[in-house]
Amino acid sequence: MLREIRRIVESALAEDIGPGDITTSLLISEDIFAEAIITAEEDILVAGIRIAEEVFRTLDPQVKFEAFTEDGESLRAGAKIVRVHGRANALLTGERVALNFLQRLSGIATLSRRYAEAVKGFPVRVVDTRKTTPGLRSLEKYAVRVGGCWNHRYGLFDGILIKENHTALTSGLTVATSIIRKKIPHTLKIEVEVRNLDEVKDAIRGGADIIMLDNMDIPMMRESVKIIRSWEEKEILVEASGGMSLDRISEVASTGVDIISVGALTHSASWVNISMDLYEAD
Repeated sequence: MLREIRRIVESALAEDIGPGDITTSLLISEDIFAEAIITAEEDILVAGIRIAEEVFRTLDPQVKFEAFTEDGESLRAGAKIVRVHGRANALLTGERVALNFLQRLSGIATLSRRYAEAVKGFPVRVVDTRKTTPGLRSLEKYAVRVGGCWNHRYGLFDGILIKENHTALTSGLTVATSIIRKKIPHTLKIEVEVRNLDEVKDAIRGGADIIMLDNMDIPMMRESVKIIRSWEEKEILVEASGGMSLDRISEVASTGVDIISVGALTHSASWVNISMDLYEAD
């Protein structure tokens, strides 16, 4: 994970700095030191502290980084997150990139916590999707976990999910599931996306291990869960997906599904307001 963080941080700094920070290089000499205080300007669940630290350490390996809290802690508006002491030019150059990571990841964690709390008391997991910012998936999925939700598959390589566009090019759910079942080791599970009750039955007959109920209304979800639970040959996990807003998710959880996948955890999370103030120091 550390290698991945460094790769992402280096890419973000290269994007922002390019051949050099013109303003800082013209105004601030290398022998000036400063202290920076990073503060939450609204109520948040913080995530990304160590990513911000890596930004400043990449620019100044001798920087002193003091965290007043840790990822996963709820902060009130006005709470200090970290203090950073080091070369002023490094702090100025890294400010925007460090804040971008903190604001984005804390936004995801804050929203994820709201979703986790909305289904509290139900035996269900809220999971993310692959609807992430290109290049930032590992960090955004980390922020989802910080917020108390779970990760779905990381990419196309670590889970089988037969979707509508797959079956449109094959002979249907049952056949597609059967073909894959013959080609994979016993350690892999097969998930199938379905849109109606007929497809639910096809997925069961095909031997799916996980059935994703895609964009179903509540009555159809309840009936789907009833049909799946009545299948006695093996236990099948049930996932609900599509349009999972905060206003709706508790009712979805009440249908008896095991998993609720929510793309909004990452694609609709708002950035939170976090600031950095700089002071000259010895």
